[in-house]
Amino acid sequence: MLKNKFLSFLIFALITYSASFIGSIATITYKEPWYSSLTKASFNPPDWIFAPVWTTLYLFMTIAIWAAWHKNYRDVNLVFYYLIHLIFNTTWSIVFFVFHNILIALFNLVILIFFIIFLMFKFKKVNNISFILMIPYLLWCLYALILNSSLFILN
Repeated sequence: MLKNKFLSFLIFALITYSASFIGSIATITYKEPWYSSLTKASFNPPDWIFAPVWTTLYLFMTIAIWAAWHKNYRDVNLVFYYLIHLIFNTTWSIVFFVFHNILIALFNLVILIFFIIFLMFKFKKVNNISFILMIPYLLWCLYALILNSSLFILN
């Protein structure tokens, strides 16, 4: 049983961090010089903060889905919703940094937040720890929504 839990954790981590990897590649490759030329709000954080925050959030997301998976007797629908949410998570970086489309990225972020809240309700029914681990992610994405909105307004 322990091997199975360890293997499932590794699989969830690989899937989750694949989304991170794709988003990072899109960001690193297409961010500059476009992003530096944008007018940013005074509350925009420094660029260096994003990597450690997202790395931590991806770890929390991995633990949340893994814990819910094992508590909920391997609910495939829950994993399906999680995967769809990861698609929107990854797509934001592509829409924003690759296509430089702030408005579509904003809509993408609203959909992502909807999925996070939906997952949180699902997690709450199954495993309270999974629910709690998603709170920082929701808060960061709400902050990102404010940042994305300000970039749209200022540019």
